Amino acid sequence: MTAGRETLAAQLRGLGLPTGATVLVHSALSRVGHGPATLLAALRDVLGPEGTVAVGTQTPGNSVTSRAFRAATAGMSPAQVAAAEAAITPFDPEHSPAEGTGAFAEHVRRQPAALRSHHPQASFAAVGPGAATVTAVHDLDCHLGERSPLGALHAADAVVLLLGVGWSVCTAFHLAEYQLRRPAPERAYRCYVRGVDGRRLRRDFRAPHLDDTDFAVIGAALEGSVPVRTGPVGAAVGRLVRLRPAVDFARGWMDEHRRP
Repeated sequence: MTAGRETLAAQLRGLGLPTGATVLVHSALSRVGHGPATLLAALRDVLGPEGTVAVGTQTPGNSVTSRAFRAATAGMSPAQVAAAEAAITPFDPEHSPAEGTGAFAEHVRRQPAALRSHHPQASFAAVGPGAATVTAVHDLDCHLGERSPLGALHAADAVVLLLGVGWSVCTAFHLAEYQLRRPAPERAYRCYVRGVDGRRLRRDFRAPHLDDTDFAVIGAALEGSVPVRTGPVGAAVGRLVRLRPAVDFARGWMDEHRRP
């Protein structure tokens, strides 16, 4: 083992990462100070052969209703927007790179043994013996709810590991949005996928309107109420929390503080 891998593994153990766990990782490798292969090897050293690593591999760029597409086409004429939509590359779970989730997520997606869910906007990838269970179900109208890998991670009593990133990117909080006393309003979505015959197919559907603008505030409040292990991992601050209590806390916070 390299010295960097040994150091990361020791720090992850010190953070409390359990052997055999299923872990959802969000990371900024520029802050960790090590490459994706080193981090994945260290995680596997700690988790052992029974552990599973999951990451978000979202692809918002293939959807005209995504924040990313709207930002990219802001100020364009209707004809220019139509041209941009016509140029969208359809989602292919085997080949489409992750967008905006970092080099580590893309590295996990590209592993020969990795499996990936098939949602065209909000997919997850995983490696390890639990990968098939984590990625098996991902319904089109359920980006990040019970019928998505987040639901499977919740069922698996997974842990969430934040490395060099804050609570604003804690995808698990979205699961709470599907459980609120006042359900999140639905809206229209449109995206493009590649069919089995290679054709570009349009998919229109309705699903909850998800909102991550208060996630940093939720995370700050959570740290005073739910056990969170904090410590150095490489050059970054690592945070480790069990997914179930984090989601439960987020649901309660949203029920109390979000307004219709």
